[in-house]
Amino acid sequence: MLAKRNRITRGADYRATVRRGVRFSGTLTVTYVRTNVDSGAVRFGFIAGKTVGDAVRRNLVRRRLKAIAYELLPRLADSSAGGPGVDIVVRALPASAQAGWASLHEEVSRAVSRYLSRSATR
Repeated sequence: MLAKRNRITRGADYRATVRRGVRFSGTLTVTYVRTNVDSGAVRFGFIAGKTVGDAVRRNLVRRRLKAIAYELLPRLADSSAGGPGVDIVVRALPASAQAGWASLHEEVSRAVSRYLSRSATR
């Protein structure tokens, strides 16, 4: 489970990340990443709308995404240590309802890797 400091809890933070963040699209998810100078932590947020499925399916997808975020947290924390924080919002697409753990993990990991390589070149 993600600690409170590693979760996006305010709607304004979700909106800012989705509107001004860098977008990484995949077949299962859309990942938005934004540097947050107000926070020194890596924070995650998840969106699983009704298009994903019924409540049981949405919660299953959200739990999988949270577990993936928990695994990726140390890698992101090392890259942003001492600097500004990073906000990441993962939007589940309808195809994610039928996807397995491995494919979800690979897609979110790829988006984070692309962000880290992009921020390393700056």
